[in-house]
Amino acid sequence: MDLLGGMSRDELRTFSWAAAAVFALVAGVWRPRRLHWTALGSVLLFAALNAGAGIYVLNHFGDSRWSTGGEPPLSAPSLSGTPVVGQFLGPLDSALNGVVGGVNEFLAFKQALPIALDFLAASGWALLVSFPLAVLAAGIGFAMARRRAADFEKYRATVDLLKDELEQVKRQISAGNSVAGNFVDASLPAEDEVTDVRPRLTRRG
Repeated sequence: MDLLGGMSRDELRTFSWAAAAVFALVAGVWRPRRLHWTALGSVLLFAALNAGAGIYVLNHFGDSRWSTGGEPPLSAPSLSGTPVVGQFLGPLDSALNGVVGGVNEFLAFKQALPIALDFLAASGWALLVSFPLAVLAAGIGFAMARRRAADFEKYRATVDLLKDELEQVKRQISAGNSVAGNFVDASLPAEDEVTDVRPRLTRRG
């Protein structure tokens, strides 16, 4: 099924631009922190679509959509209708039709070739633009990765510091409990030192 059969050359150009723009918009909304990769992807998509359009035109060079002059294709005259000698020239009709068909194909290819080259040239320019974009995107990605690594190391250092502080607090609490226990033990009298303070009854003689 020919999905591009109903598109003219101008519609093919518009389709390449529109598809790249829609991809950039959707990817930019989906991942706003990776706009550098989104820009590179949209440029590569534009290049791929234009290259595909150029190949499509070359594969369908006989299509009337690529005709610019509007000239009808050549037709071979019938030699079999020639008086007297027509019956002898009949076998030449097929050969002449083949020659004229080859000429028509050459003319159609000649008309379609500039259109295909326009698409391929647009693809080539997009690829040239993609090289510095790829270097820029790689540099931005590397810088973001280093920043994330630095933030992670800072986070780990903070966690380790908090762990040390927590251990110190635990040791201080343990030491405080030990001191409080010793103080309580020292303040209470020993069992053999407890005096009987109850009043004693005396006998009267």
